[in-house]
Amino acid sequence: MTVNFIIFGKTKKMDGKLYLIPTLLGNQEPDSVIPAKTLEVTKRLRHFIVEELRTARRYLKLIDKNFPIDECSFSVLNEHTVDSEQFLYPIEKGFDIGLMSEAGLPCIADPGSKVVLLAHKKRYSVVPMAGASSIILALAASGLNGQCFTFNGYLPVKPAERFKRIKELEKKSLEGAAQLFMETPYRNNQTFESLLAACHGDTYLCVAIDISLPTESIKTKKISEWKKEIINLKDRLVVFGLQ
Repeated sequence: MTVNFIIFGKTKKMDGKLYLIPTLLGNQEPDSVIPAKTLEVTKRLRHFIVEELRTARRYLKLIDKNFPIDECSFSVLNEHTVDSEQFLYPIEKGFDIGLMSEAGLPCIADPGSKVVLLAHKKRYSVVPMAGASSIILALAASGLNGQCFTFNGYLPVKPAERFKRIKELEKKSLEGAAQLFMETPYRNNQTFESLLAACHGDTYLCVAIDISLPTESIKTKKISEWKKEIINLKDRLVVFGLQ
C-alpha cells in the first residue's frame, strides 16, 4: 500500500524500493540456501520484474505454497526488452518491487543491471538481498585470486574463436587476475576440451560444478593434471576459472 508522512503540515508520498531477490541455483529446498530475511521480504512483495515468468511463478509457489500469484504483477526483463522504465512505475505509487534472476543473484550474469541503473537515475532505493551466487561461491572455493578477478560471461561458440579467447584469458590470468567464465550446459565438454588444448600445462583451471546442489564438485588443478582425468560436464551447471 502507498505510504504517506507529514512534513510541515503537508502530506508527501514515499516511494517504494527496488529489492534484488536471489533465487535458487537448482532443485533444492529454499531455506537451505536462501536466508530467512530474504524469504520474508520476497513473500510480502506483490510486484516483480523477472527474467522468465514461469520460473518466477514456480519459485514463489515453492517458497510459499499459498503465495497469491493472481494478486501479483509481473514484468518480463530479458535480452529482447526495449523499454524497462515502465517496470518501475509501481515504485512511484509507493509499492516495493522485487527484481528476480532466473538463478542466483540478480544483475550478475543477467540483464537486471539496466533496471537497477535506471532506479539509481530516478533516485529510488535499491536493496540487495543475501543469497547464493555461483560465480562468487566458485571464486571463493577455487583458490584463485579473490583480490583481483574478472568475470567474462560466456565464451564464443565457434571453436576457433573460443580457442583464441581462452588464450587471451590465460594471458590475463598469468598477469595476476583470475579469469572466470561460464558456458551453456550442453557445450561444457567442448569448452573443457578447448581449455586443455589452449592452455599451458602449469596453468591452474578451476571447474566448479552444480554449486550448492547435492551433486556439487569444485576442483582446481593444473591443466597437465586435468588431462589425466576423464570428466563429463554435459548438462551440468559449471563455472570455470583460470590462473
